[in-house]
Amino acid sequence: MTKRLFSGIQPSGTLTIGNYLGAMKQFPELQEEYESYLCIVDYHAITVPQDRLKLREQIRSLAAFYLACGVDPKKSTLFIQSEVSAHAELAWMLQCVASIGELERMTQFKDKSTGKESVTAGLLTYPPLMAADILLYGTEVVPVGDDQKQHLELTRNVAERFNKRYNDIFTIPDIRVQEVGARIMSLQNPEKKMSKSDDNQKATIFMLDEPKKIEKKIKSAVTDSEGIIEYNKEEKPGITNLINIYSGFSGLTVNEIVSQYEGKGYGVFKQDLADLVVEKLKPIQDRYFELYESEELDDILDEGAEKADAVASKTLRKAKKAMGIGRVHLKRR
Repeated sequence: MTKRLFSGIQPSGTLTIGNYLGAMKQFPELQEEYESYLCIVDYHAITVPQDRLKLREQIRSLAAFYLACGVDPKKSTLFIQSEVSAHAELAWMLQCVASIGELERMTQFKDKSTGKESVTAGLLTYPPLMAADILLYGTEVVPVGDDQKQHLELTRNVAERFNKRYNDIFTIPDIRVQEVGARIMSLQNPEKKMSKSDDNQKATIFMLDEPKKIEKKIKSAVTDSEGIIEYNKEEKPGITNLINIYSGFSGLTVNEIVSQYEGKGYGVFKQDLADLVVEKLKPIQDRYFELYESEELDDILDEGAEKADAVASKTLRKAKKAMGIGRVHLKRR
């Protein structure tokens, strides 16, 4: 039997190449190996304030990107989280299984709440919603970046606790992390992750950036004064990050790239990297603009929501029964 895979991405701004290399690039290959459920997690996006019109655009944009990056709706189920009500229902049930202490220990909650006078309750209870997303589909594999591993560990813990306390309902998912490319760093500060919201426009390459803009950003990327193409996260984080990007787009190993550019210097390497990124993004960009305003996209999302709802509702019914929620229908004589 084919294993099930779940992945969700927030519709919070234009995707970066970090989002692509760390997650979306994997999906065309993974859908050949797994029964894939790919979700646009718009409930997660509203843990912080959003402009409603912009959010709607970003939801549609992300859906178009999934398909433009090679997701086949005949092989994968692509859907919007808020269109499958079981996600919100199970999230509440899992909040009643998780503890406040373990939610407060989540690194992302600490990072996003530190120094702020107030944050939403949703920011704290984000992990049980993420757990619900995953557990509703009998998920066995979850591909994530390093920054989400802690949330996946919590998902596993909550699922095991539920199974032990009530009934053996949930599949315990395995975590899948890419070794190279799973965490693409800022071009201007390679000590921190590449971000959609970085104030420095030179730090991030967006999936819809024009060729000249991509070239300019890569050429201005922070490296060091040695000019030696070497993979060393501690001593040479800048060039190491660029090597990861090159590897992600080319499919070459780190060792193959280092060997190929031995003695060539950063100038040649950066130009070749810019040309490579532009070349690989062009067909994705072309397909994206073709899809964005098409009825084809709406049809795919409608069908995806219907398929996802059928699976999620079945799991939800089992979980409710296990917890004793709802009515027991008496058998009529």
